[in-house]
Amino acid sequence: MGKLIGYITALAGLGLLILSFSMKNLNIALPSFIQEKQIVIGGIILVIIGIILSLGKRSSSYNVKHAAEEVPIYEGEGRKKRIVGYKRG
Repeated sequence: MGKLIGYITALAGLGLLILSFSMKNLNIALPSFIQEKQIVIGGIILVIIGIILSLGKRSSSYNVKHAAEEVPIYEGEGRKKRIVGYKRG
């Protein structure tokens, strides 16, 4: 799930960068309080965050280790007891 969010964030950043470079060709007017530099910086930040999220470590919930994964199955009594197999515990 984290990788998917990372890919979407990186794509949104790339889209923002493409939009910022093509604004002059498309004649898109920006509000006075937003500058073209701010859009470029925001796109670069989104791309970097997306790459970090997509390359990040997996969640520890995937790597859950249990105390006893396999339990031995015994056959016989006393000293003659021997392990004949294992079952998941």
